Amino acid sequence: MSGHTPVLLKEVIHYLDPKPGDTILDATINGGGHAMEILKAIGDEGLLVGIEQDAEILERLKAKIEKLGIKNVILINGNFRNLDKLLAPACRQAGLNKIIEKGLDGAIFDLGMSSLQFEPPDGGIGRGFSFQKDEPLLMTLKSDIGPDDLTARDIVNEWSEEDIANVLFGYGEERHSRRIAKGIVKARAEKRIETTFDLVEAIRTSVPAAYRNSGKINCCTRTFQALRIAVNDELKAAEEGIEKAWNLLAKGGRLAVISFHSLEDRIVKIFFKRAAKEGEGEILTKKPVTPSDEEKKSNPRSRSAKLRAVVKL
Repeated sequence: MSGHTPVLLKEVIHYLDPKPGDTILDATINGGGHAMEILKAIGDEGLLVGIEQDAEILERLKAKIEKLGIKNVILINGNFRNLDKLLAPACRQAGLNKIIEKGLDGAIFDLGMSSLQFEPPDGGIGRGFSFQKDEPLLMTLKSDIGPDDLTARDIVNEWSEEDIANVLFGYGEERHSRRIAKGIVKARAEKRIETTFDLVEAIRTSVPAAYRNSGKINCCTRTFQALRIAVNDELKAAEEGIEKAWNLLAKGGRLAVISFHSLEDRIVKIFFKRAAKEGEGEILTKKPVTPSDEEKKSNPRSRSAKLRAVVKL
């Protein structure tokens, strides 16, 4: 599984503190970067349960784990917002009912996108997450897309100008949201917006030149982020998933969450503060832990990562 670098790996292991024999949930197992280190810590007596929404990525990880001869892993395809419904049958099937009764010793959420989704291996066609490649404008984390599944293409071609502007401002904190929404509606009147480059063109022609040519942040970044969050209902999913993982933790169990933008981080911060206020948890990270300069340099995608951790009392 080359191409995917886990973010804040040492810090995650430090705050999650997995011990031999522990049962740990990796709610966003992806390429297995954090999972492989957790497995070293929990040993053969421990159990790792991994959830991944992207079936293609999960199949690759499954093949890797089988090749390495690792037995103490349960892999589940699904959205972590449903982890309560996913975990019980998977553990029952593996004859591990006691896991659900005993509770989890730890859970990790990495809410960021994987480099495997930006750059599909083996020359596969991406789903439109990157504005640097011309790909179908889908932006869904599901690899098996059904007719009822929402895509970014649906939003930009069918939603009203006001609704598009609200998504860009609400989920992307895009200050030129109204201009971009207007530009999208104008572009789609001439021809349907089908690919990432169609959308890039609509954005670039809508925003002021100073913003378009700014060296700080690409003028497409916030729009692409907002559409991806809307398509996958990411903020609500994060809220639900974190709460469910917390409910499944045993006393003394730890929850660690890596977020990549202020909206996600706010959700995590509020949840942890509430747990501490109600005497149910103790926050382990007074401030969010961020990557070292060295990590940012070697893995530029880590630059906006923030890790928070809490222990259940």
